[in-house]
Amino acid sequence: MNANRKGGWHVVPFLICLILAAYSVAAQGESTAMGSPSSSTNGDQERPIEVNGVFPQMTVMAEGVGSDSEAGIGALIPWGNKLWAIGYVSHIRGEGLGLYEIGEDMTMRRHPASVTGTFANRMVHWASNQAFIGPHAIDPDGNVRTIEALKKHRLTATIPHLTDPKNKVYFLTMEGRFFEVDVHTLEATELFNLVKELEIPKGAKAHFKGGDSAQGRVVVANNTYEEPEFLGTRRAGRLAEWDGKKWTVIERNPFIEVSAGLGGKYGSTLYATGWDRASVILRVLCRGEWLRYRLPRASHSWDHSWNTEWMRIRTAQTERYIMDIHGMFYDLPPFAYDGHVWGIRPIASHLRIVPDFCCWRGFFVMASDQTDKAVGQPQSGLWFGNIDDLWRMGKPAGWGGVWWETPVKSGDVSDPFLMTGFDNKVVHLSHDAGAPVKFAIEVDFLGNGTWHTYREMVVPPKGYVHEEFPAGFSAHWVRVRVGGDCKATVYFMYT
Repeated sequence: MNANRKGGWHVVPFLICLILAAYSVAAQGESTAMGSPSSSTNGDQERPIEVNGVFPQMTVMAEGVGSDSEAGIGALIPWGNKLWAIGYVSHIRGEGLGLYEIGEDMTMRRHPASVTGTFANRMVHWASNQAFIGPHAIDPDGNVRTIEALKKHRLTATIPHLTDPKNKVYFLTMEGRFFEVDVHTLEATELFNLVKELEIPKGAKAHFKGGDSAQGRVVVANNTYEEPEFLGTRRAGRLAEWDGKKWTVIERNPFIEVSAGLGGKYGSTLYATGWDRASVILRVLCRGEWLRYRLPRASHSWDHSWNTEWMRIRTAQTERYIMDIHGMFYDLPPFAYDGHVWGIRPIASHLRIVPDFCCWRGFFVMASDQTDKAVGQPQSGLWFGNIDDLWRMGKPAGWGGVWWETPVKSGDVSDPFLMTGFDNKVVHLSHDAGAPVKFAIEVDFLGNGTWHTYREMVVPPKGYVHEEFPAGFSAHWVRVRVGGDCKATVYFMYT
């Protein structure tokens, strides 16, 4: 009896050790599954390393001879139970990039059909159950076909067709070539050279970056902007539309993105983002009419054709729009009610180059263009996080004007300038007239075009004044009415 008891007490510590070991293994497995930075193994397969939403093994690199270029990730699209990414180099120069597929195990592989090029287009064509990304068409099972005629073109947008949307799409290239593609045969036909159609001046390098269609028209953006545009000696940027018969130039400033929102009684609201030296420009196609607004910029680093990469407007989550423009993320309403846009809200200022973003398997995923030849081997990666993480990137702050040494007449009214979402606000006013000029600051706090005078200010001859708004004061939009002929500058600083 005593011997049996003694033997039993030897067994108890052994059982406790087994239980603790099993618990330790289970806990380790749970920790790794939750995404903690770890390279521990699960059986024979090594788990991917992850640090703060970055998976180093998902880095896209330019390799070999000719890699003195850049290596960006131009577009992302969830499709066929995977996340697809397309790489881009500058001027179709470089090696090692192509089409990538990312699986649920967070591993990425370069697809055998890859083509190294300059690609930043993507669109799901539901009528044919295909996803277009770069020069590729992907079916729901992940089978990839390539549009041979477009492999050597720098593709920037795939656009729904105006008259045969079930069987055709449009492709826009950075050089302004406009193609029609049969979604079944993948036969491509060039329709226009937009450099000629839109009369882009000689000596200016075309740089078409975005396009979409809505309300019976195709809209495209060319973001040519260099010192001549800043100085006002040349206007090579373009926002233009095509109704299926003729092209019409809407604006001769650089524009970067065009995106149609959700459909409605009057068709999809279409947004286009551009800029001039004064501020960011937001054009909105609503009920067939073009509206014009202005937004602050958070950085001047994007003030060149080449530096824009690509500043998108995307449906980030179901029925939720996010806009990225000049270093600022915005929450963007998909609808424009009563012919007005309101509810635009700054989310964060940032320094990141974000050519595309989307949601996939619960992640908010951002592409990038991080390192080019100037600082070593060109390479870029992906960031996986939560959409609410954007709020922690940097507090919204920026600056911009409604007029910058702009000739105005007495009674002229500026475009609305975004006011909401910033803490401290100052406006600077000056003019070149030899007599005093009255400026009226007006605010629209409802966002529906109802304007009220906030304050009238008299600026002395060829003088300057400023106004510090009270802490906490805000409205959706602010604008300025001038009371005399002059060259006026009205500039807002938000911190």
